[in-house]
Amino acid sequence: MSDKTLYVLAGYDEPTEAHLTAIQNKLYESGFTGTQTRIFPHITVGSFPVDKEAELVSLLQTLANTAAPFEVTFNHVGIFGGARVLFIAPDTNKALLDLKEHFGSAYNWTPHTTMLIDDPDVICKALPHVMENFSAFSGNVTTLHLYEFFPSRHILSVDLNG
Repeated sequence: MSDKTLYVLAGYDEPTEAHLTAIQNKLYESGFTGTQTRIFPHITVGSFPVDKEAELVSLLQTLANTAAPFEVTFNHVGIFGGARVLFIAPDTNKALLDLKEHFGSAYNWTPHTTMLIDDPDVICKALPHVMENFSAFSGNVTTLHLYEFFPSRHILSVDLNG
């Protein structure tokens, strides 16, 4: 039984990525480390068994030509996962839901960018550090990535050009 899983990640344009990274770096500079995967800021839009790799590569290549980049507005900071996940979330819009539906139902899905995964007491201490650096902002989803975890293996990245 493989403990590896494929993930489709929606990535941002450079200014959005830089802004989210700066907020997360403030956490690191304040001594928070967490257990989150330390790759670029993203929204996870689906997870799949490893035998779906060829199918997902094909779907990402198709979406690169049919889906256009789109704007999202980040208005929310939140906590979930038994108070173990601290995140910044965009408002859900039609473009984001349409993208998600290519990779499974959007029912009960919370689009978010993880800032920190840790024990609840650490998350509660980290929250003020995120809030002091957070105000609503807009950004753009421009890229899809396919990764395998763990260990991490980058499979494909495509720009949305539709």
